[in-house]
Amino acid sequence: MNVIDLFCGCGGFSKGFEQAGFDVRLGIDIWQDAVTTYKANFPHAATIVGDISTLTGEDLLAAAGMSANEVDVIIGGPPCQGFSLSGKRMLDDPRNILYKSFVRMVETIQPKAFVMENVPGLVRLFNGQVKEQVIEDFTNIGYKVEMRQLTASDFGVPQARTRVFFVGINKNKIKNPTYSFPAETHGANKKPYVTCKDALSDLDFIGDTRLLADEAEYELPAMSEYQKFMRKNSDKLLNHVTTIHTEKTRSIIAMVPDGGNYKDLPQELWSTRKVNIAWTRMDSKKPCFTIDTGHNHHFHYTANRVPTVRESARIQSFPDDFRFIGIKTSQLKQVGNAVPPLLAQAVAESIITALEVQKDV
Repeated sequence: MNVIDLFCGCGGFSKGFEQAGFDVRLGIDIWQDAVTTYKANFPHAATIVGDISTLTGEDLLAAAGMSANEVDVIIGGPPCQGFSLSGKRMLDDPRNILYKSFVRMVETIQPKAFVMENVPGLVRLFNGQVKEQVIEDFTNIGYKVEMRQLTASDFGVPQARTRVFFVGINKNKIKNPTYSFPAETHGANKKPYVTCKDALSDLDFIGDTRLLADEAEYELPAMSEYQKFMRKNSDKLLNHVTTIHTEKTRSIIAMVPDGGNYKDLPQELWSTRKVNIAWTRMDSKKPCFTIDTGHNHHFHYTANRVPTVRESARIQSFPDDFRFIGIKTSQLKQVGNAVPPLLAQAVAESIITALEVQKDV
């Protein structure tokens, strides 16, 4: 099955679909750094660096070298920024042109299915009006739509990141379209959650200040099933470059215990960073909190530093052979913005099930 990825970023969503067996044919994003990383990891896919609102479905198909009938699934996470309190049609706000472009591409190409990912706050916004309008917009162009919030740690990702997914099955191409979201694989009465230590302990040899090259050797064996999975296709350690803080900053971080936060510091230090997540350590015994795009306030569970790009990528479930390109701040932003590949894979496998059990019209 073929998939095209709108708002592809560095490729977390695409990686999950590839791991599920999809052929990734096209990625489009406006950010050059992210597309450079995407192209390095999906060399057989076409890429477009550009503003999707200026393009047509025909432009995307031409870039991918495909006909509309060859596109099985369209995926993407369009930002929805232009919400207002005035009237029900808040998604028609011009600032939501990226969301509208996603709808337009699905309407034009008419894939068998689409998957749209977004932040969980979308579900509650304006008493659920935004959620209902999203469902209505896709229903009106021929899709049966289901929506659910999924938490990455429930699917083997060492991170408690929650996102909302809208999945639509094309009523004109699939008889009796039905879709069921994937069942959780980890948690109570299931497999144990993957913890930060499960994810990262084989990378701990760099400590606080040891500086590796962007491509280095593993110095410790894989110590968990998750680490073995991450390292399965990699014989080099990529993007594991330490951020070396000042001695003063390291001394403050050192006061915070495993899983602790600013409240573990002397009170006079509480206001040294003006955000409530500041001075927060990972908890080695739990999945990580949601990592952000800056990584300036979150610290390793034992080392007195922020996570490396590779450690952050592990937390997001990117395999170790996935190479990030750009300056370190760009790489961290690429990782933080991504859909966790293992979560995307679970959704992708459920799409395959929905499409394969039903006959085309």
